[in-house]
Amino acid sequence: MTKGPSADPGVIDLLGLLAYAELGSFFRLADDAGLAPSLRGKGQLAALAAAEQAHYQTLRDRLEELGVVPEEAMEPFVAPLDAWHERTEAQSWLESLVKTYVGDGIAGDFYRKVAALADEETAALVEGVLAETGRAEFVSGAVRAAVAEDPKLAGRLSLWARRLVGEALSQAQHVAVARPRLAALLAEDAQGSSDATALGDLAAVSRMFASLTDRHKARLDAMGLSA
Repeated sequence: MTKGPSADPGVIDLLGLLAYAELGSFFRLADDAGLAPSLRGKGQLAALAAAEQAHYQTLRDRLEELGVVPEEAMEPFVAPLDAWHERTEAQSWLESLVKTYVGDGIAGDFYRKVAALADEETAALVEGVLAETGRAEFVSGAVRAAVAEDPKLAGRLSLWARRLVGEALSQAQHVAVARPRLAALLAEDAQGSSDATALGDLAAVSRMFASLTDRHKARLDAMGLSA
């Protein structure tokens, strides 16, 4: 990878946002590992947490290559991401698993979409960081087994998943308003110009999330839940 401080400001924001998200995922998966009801589950979730930490380190390294202090790139996203997690605090181990799969999944789709509008190097890096490491299979299998054992869980977890999507959209809109140089990547693609208004950036984010519903439905189906 090339080294230099001249990266697009929107790319720096994207990498900073994703780095903090990966760091948060590491801590949540580590917590879930401790709460897993079986030794096998504990080991699998611990391995997934380790993969998230490795992804975080990859993003840190890239930011440093670009001449950016990683913590400074992440700092603008600490408050909005922490606020989202506070609003969507899981009340059980299963709810936490659904949050990891649905919340992180739809956010990952969003990051990929944004990265695809950046340079090829950034797009490839983000795609590698977001590559599935077995999380989908573990979570969908655990939730489906729990629902099969207690069918009443399906309705509650489906409602929880819908809430997560709504909160994710709200979070993205908040970030778009606060970090217009990141949202401008979307607006440039949508409008053919980087000279976009904050309202235009916000609309572009909303349209992007609306386009992610098919993958969201597939995740719900995998867990035996309804949209």
